[in-house]
Amino acid sequence: VSDQKPLGCWSVKHGQMITCPVVCNFETHEYVAVHDDKVLRIWKDEDVNLDKVFKATLSADVYRIHSLPHGEPLVLFKGGGVRTLDVLLEAPQQEIENFISDEVIKWSEAFLEGQEPILIFATEKDGDYFIYIHKFKLNILHKYKLEQEESSNPLSFTAYIKNQIITLLCLYSNDSVYKFLIPLQQHGEEEEQILSKSLLLKLSVSGSVLKGTSFAVLDKDHVAVLGSLTAFGEESKECLTIWNTKFQTLQTSKELPLGTSGQLWCYGEKFFFTHGKVLTVIIYKCETSSLAAAVGKLKDSQTSDVSFLNWNTLSDEELVVSLQSQQSVTLKSESKMTLRSRRSSVAKVPTDALTAGQLLLDIKDSSSAAVEEKLKQLLSKAQMPDVQATIGCVIPALINRCKTDPVFYPQNFLVQLIQKQELSYSLCPDLMAVALEKKDMHLLQICLQRFPDIPEEMTYACLKLFLSISDDYLERTDVNLDSVISYIDIESNNKGVKNEMVENGFNTELEEDSCDTIFTKETPLKNDGEFCPVGPQKAALLNAVLHSAYSETFLLPHLKDLPAQQAVLFLRYLHYLYVKSSEKINTSLPGVLSPTINQIMDWMCLLLDAHFTVMVMLPEAKGLLSSLHKFVRAQVRFYSELNKIEGSLQELQRLKCQKETQAYSIEVLELI
Repeated sequence: VSDQKPLGCWSVKHGQMITCPVVCNFETHEYVAVHDDKVLRIWKDEDVNLDKVFKATLSADVYRIHSLPHGEPLVLFKGGGVRTLDVLLEAPQQEIENFISDEVIKWSEAFLEGQEPILIFATEKDGDYFIYIHKFKLNILHKYKLEQEESSNPLSFTAYIKNQIITLLCLYSNDSVYKFLIPLQQHGEEEEQILSKSLLLKLSVSGSVLKGTSFAVLDKDHVAVLGSLTAFGEESKECLTIWNTKFQTLQTSKELPLGTSGQLWCYGEKFFFTHGKVLTVIIYKCETSSLAAAVGKLKDSQTSDVSFLNWNTLSDEELVVSLQSQQSVTLKSESKMTLRSRRSSVAKVPTDALTAGQLLLDIKDSSSAAVEEKLKQLLSKAQMPDVQATIGCVIPALINRCKTDPVFYPQNFLVQLIQKQELSYSLCPDLMAVALEKKDMHLLQICLQRFPDIPEEMTYACLKLFLSISDDYLERTDVNLDSVISYIDIESNNKGVKNEMVENGFNTELEEDSCDTIFTKETPLKNDGEFCPVGPQKAALLNAVLHSAYSETFLLPHLKDLPAQQAVLFLRYLHYLYVKSSEKINTSLPGVLSPTINQIMDWMCLLLDAHFTVMVMLPEAKGLLSSLHKFVRAQVRFYSELNKIEGSLQELQRLKCQKETQAYSIEVLELI
């Protein structure tokens, strides 16, 4: 999600429609989908065309498939019948019972209680709502009827299991959340029971009412509700809100001006919801609920009992991080960090917990050296929790200071931070942009090597900068040469003396090509690929670019904007790497983080795709293309010869495995 790269895409034919959410079968690492209600499809990552994957037509319409972490997926049919996926695949046309012919399923969820799968689903008929619980071990189906609420209906459901009791929460249209308790210890099928409800939460505060559309349980004292917050005489605003059910208070809210789809998902302490046309991911952390926190909230609507770390999805003013389990941090509209302990003497915060909050204030006006010293002290705490979250809050503050103050730039600390911590581009998206502006080659090199999610636009910007800067300038900069020091011979590069070289058994000079002789005398010696066309510093930086992950679809449009002379220089370097990597039988370059043969080949193909017409027209590129063509042809012929004896080599391997050789032996093997 963070680097906006599609990892896989599959589509059904025109006229077909996927009718329930696709799930992953964790047991087999396969995807399971249903289209047109009855057609089951199963495939893996490497599959490309859905028409060619496993297909089964079922005898009844499917409502939803539920995937469990350590068990077979559960298939719920619209008639209330349930099957595990493996049982269903044994006989796809098996008859499925219909328990709810006149009822419509509104919601369902699956759980693992111990080792037993349990499926719960809600249905509606003529304004009445029913809950079904299916126990798989005993194959028992329990049915309950929800106690009616006058002039109000359930809009959304969620549930969790604790101590053999299902807690069902329902969000009603009267802006309230009700709770139903369902024991799991019942044995045998009993008559329909009526579940009595209890009011858990009223979604109103200070004259404002939240018209919720979906919600999620965060812990025993907190729920998150997505909906429209409406105040008398004001226009409604879509918001994500978090409520304390223990003290009936609104803990925090985030306005979503671009609108949402009304759906909210919560997995692993992260919220997922659509905001406008993008998927928004927000990390949250709930504190232990306390009366002091609730009272503080009532006194000051800005103080939050639940904290967020936003991954570059909303505005900078909403970037708030939880520093300790008993500490609350909030961000005022003017983007000032305020600790609750300063506003209320009721909530006591440990002294050492104030360091990070105070540091955010110090970053605004302290010197670079002073900030670096305090940052090192903060991150040196061995017991400090939420290190990633703290860094995610500190780095944006540093970057904002760098943007507004040209003199301020804690380069040493930023380099050490990236080297020691597992960071990503999405956690500090403006860092590389500032490094580009400062022409900080060392920092850019480390980011390219360590960040797994750099956007292609930023990768291209780094490539263009590296190619445009002269080798003389780079010699005065601090660049890590570990990836090039083992294979670049600077001395022979400067001498210009050509030594005969044989790659994998073939000398490209001996290959005949009518078009090659035209350029032999005119082409400079470095076009042969034997001498590095760039200095070691630039080579190390280009290696970092080759190491960065990318999607061809997104990178190719940017590469087309690369100036022709820079494209030729880059292709010369790639040609040099290609020749170097082919000298050894294992086709790998020595050194740390050196480019692999696959990376070299992929980038050469990308560059030629982006600039082929320009390369053909440029006189200085003709010799390069000719030399590259000869070398590739030599490689193809060499591997072609290897393919001819592949069968004999496999037979030798088989014979060798069959014989038990002693410590010393002489064998004569004859190839026919």
